[in-house]
Amino acid sequence: MLKPGDPAPDFTLTADDGREVSLSDFRGRKVVLYFYPKANTPGCTRQACAVRDVYPQVEEKGVVVIGISPDPPERLVRFRQKHSLPFILLSDPDHRVARAYGAWGPKKSFGKTYEGIIRSHFAIDEKGHLMEVDLKVRPEETADLALKLVEI
Repeated sequence: MLKPGDPAPDFTLTADDGREVSLSDFRGRKVVLYFYPKANTPGCTRQACAVRDVYPQVEEKGVVVIGISPDPPERLVRFRQKHSLPFILLSDPDHRVARAYGAWGPKKSFGKTYEGIIRSHFAIDEKGHLMEVDLKVRPEETADLALKLVEI
């Protein structure tokens, strides 16, 4: 289990625009990294739109926001366009990065247990170390974390 102070696991994933994005691309900047189960579902839309609404304040301070889901890039394009999302969306179809961060695991719904994305967010410092690790967050909490990073 990851904890504050640990190095954030590096990764390279495909963005909605087709480019390859690595966490290491953002060394020297703080990063809010969040995992969400599926684009255009109610909770994931609330989470993304809450971040979108505070994004101008976050961007002004140089903080990078990255959302990761198992959705293919084409679905992420539609999600971005439909909700005017200004931050990076990455596709993790094999859950490799979600597993590395502990954001993939058992979930329950209607009495059934299954494996899936655990809505989570992480704050990463300029040197690539975890500042905050939060698993099982409410959708709106990711925007709060982004604003908190602006103040640090």
